[in-house]
Amino acid sequence: MNRLPRALRHRVPRAQGPAGRLAAVDGLRLLAAVGVAVYHYLGTPTPRFWGEYHDLPQAAPFLHAISGYGWLGVEAFFLISGFVICMSCWGRTPAQFAVSRIARLFPLYWAVVLIIVVMGTVTVLIGQRSGAPTDLRTTLGNLTMIPHPLGVDFTAGVAWTLWVEARFYLLMGALLLVGLTYRRVVAFGFLWLVLASVGRELHSTVVDEILLSQYAGLFVAGIALYLIHRFGANLLLWLLLGFAWCYTLTVLEDRVATHSTSNWGLSAAVLTSFLVLLGLACGPLRHVQWRSLVYAGALTYPFYLVHQSLGIPVTRGILKSVPGIGLLPSIGLGLSFSFLLAAVLNRQVDRRFGRLFRRHLTHALDPAPAEPDRPK
Repeated sequence: MNRLPRALRHRVPRAQGPAGRLAAVDGLRLLAAVGVAVYHYLGTPTPRFWGEYHDLPQAAPFLHAISGYGWLGVEAFFLISGFVICMSCWGRTPAQFAVSRIARLFPLYWAVVLIIVVMGTVTVLIGQRSGAPTDLRTTLGNLTMIPHPLGVDFTAGVAWTLWVEARFYLLMGALLLVGLTYRRVVAFGFLWLVLASVGRELHSTVVDEILLSQYAGLFVAGIALYLIHRFGANLLLWLLLGFAWCYTLTVLEDRVATHSTSNWGLSAAVLTSFLVLLGLACGPLRHVQWRSLVYAGALTYPFYLVHQSLGIPVTRGILKSVPGIGLLPSIGLGLSFSFLLAAVLNRQVDRRFGRLFRRHLTHALDPAPAEPDRPK
């Protein structure tokens, strides 16, 4: 019977703790979310985004220039997701993985969508213009978390990334059905990149949609880092990471082209720096177990969901009602509101309903008969 080399049979390092968390990785997740928020608040290329009398390039030219690269936080999210989801899959059945993802994502997402709809409806009723669609059909489509395939607009603007994540989960779930082993995950990573490259060459929309050709390299790079973290570095894993990163930086040009204020060289440097940070977080910094970083990771998802669709309208309301406060202080208050709301959602929705959801879903996978069978 073939056995893996001794170097590939190491257990998960004890530094992860009993819950298997890496606090430094949690901190990087919040850093990525803040990067996206900074882009939306300070780096947006939309002229007069905050109104006719508040010109970002004039009010904060340096902040505006560097914040213009905050969109790379989305790429950083996908990189971290490759690492975290591979870690979450290991040792779990497909059903357990599905329950963990559904319980983690849906309660918070539903709460945010409903809050946006309620606030938008109230805004319309008082004679103002709502920035988010609030009609029933759009709301129902968004509650599925796949509004785009259903032909409706996103209620929460950042939710397009959740559909990308969901397709990655499906790919990992398919791998779980086959069986998760070191060799299969490595083969999966190489095969995914090759097939995604073929899809790009063929200009196949179907292949691109299924294999996420724009972001495949980020997910695979995260997976490679997790395998290095779990089994130790070796030539095969360095090749997988190198292949994935060359792929990522090559196709990054497509995303750079949609952001007119960015250039490829600097974008590649910023994203590579984040890859190094993730490598440090799961390597030399894996022993860091600060509770503040774990809490930062818990706030990331709700903050990411609310900062644009709820935080920006609040900031505009502050600018309109108290114009003398200034643009940058108003942005600071809007971001503070987003963090405060994220903390409330984490405590009242994620901790309560997320756990309840997980418990009931786990029970639903193996329900007891409603009525015991009677002997004939």
